[in-house]
Amino acid sequence: MDSQSTDMTKRIPDSSQSSRHGIARVLSKRGLCSRTQAAEWARSGRVRVNGRVIFDPEHPVYSEHDHIEVNGADAHAGERIYLMLNKPRGVVTTVRDERGRDTVYRCFEGADLPWIAPVGRLDRASEGLLLFSNDPEWAARVSGPARIDKVYHVQVNGIPEAAQLARMRDGLEEEGELLKAKVARLLRQGSRNAWLEIILDAGRNRQIRRMLAALDIGVLRLIRVAIGSIPLGDLGKGQWRYLSEQEIKELSHG
Repeated sequence: MDSQSTDMTKRIPDSSQSSRHGIARVLSKRGLCSRTQAAEWARSGRVRVNGRVIFDPEHPVYSEHDHIEVNGADAHAGERIYLMLNKPRGVVTTVRDERGRDTVYRCFEGADLPWIAPVGRLDRASEGLLLFSNDPEWAARVSGPARIDKVYHVQVNGIPEAAQLARMRDGLEEEGELLKAKVARLLRQGSRNAWLEIILDAGRNRQIRRMLAALDIGVLRLIRVAIGSIPLGDLGKGQWRYLSEQEIKELSHG
């Protein structure tokens, strides 16, 4: 084998120790941006792999071996960030909103933070504990099938009957989907409305609102007050803080 062939062999990674993924996915996994944003970077010619401009977001690369640059700078994995926000009512859980509505990122204006993404979501009318990170693998564990309990306090119009709460615990079908609460109990009541505590261990889109609507119970406020062992606590509305190392580990292990 000649010297040129030997040099080429040295540059080929051992496929048993590495696998190739699309460049957009790799940049996202490094916590630098979302996959959508990474695809935009590639299409605009801002990404180089081993010195060559790559326009295809799906161009396969060896993350551990190939040299990747964005805007001429090495695209190393950034510092991992984990934080919690007390999401205010009226903002949407997205980076950009096509309708021009305020998003949760308004709460981070002026903060010196890298790119972060929400871990799960709360709808626009809901409020309370929302997690953010630039660690996709951690986020997948937290929001995956491990079924971490999520605790909500819900103010409802009227006083639900015990049979209605039991139906939520037993499960009810809505639009072909089984909706079920791990816990549904009365916290306190007034003359015209009440507060419920509802705990979910498997999330569905707008699950609590859909369950209550199916029972003809109107929602006045919906607040997520805990995820796993992590409470919202006294964090002010629209305020955020970093998670402690212990909190990160507790959420990671469910």
